[in-house]
Amino acid sequence: MMGIQGNIDLYFWIARGMGRRMGVNLTEAMHEGLLSQSDFAQMINHCRMCAGSEGCLAYLSEHSEDRGSAPDWCANGPVLREIGEMV
Repeated sequence: MMGIQGNIDLYFWIARGMGRRMGVNLTEAMHEGLLSQSDFAQMINHCRMCAGSEGCLAYLSEHSEDRGSAPDWCANGPVLREIGEMV
């Protein structure tokens, strides 16, 4: 049985959800050359290795009104803010 750490799809959606929360469409960012596929894979890996990923699921479901923000512990917060400033 696979635990939360092994579910790569989950981390894909967490990363996309945090991007969306911060006003960043990761697919568009890759299309526009602001984010490489390798960078996105690294973001997914950051989520996978993060001890706070379960908290991110709660954050994404409970804080829908908090646009432009990510939890303090989000390892991808800095890169998402950086991309957000470029678009």
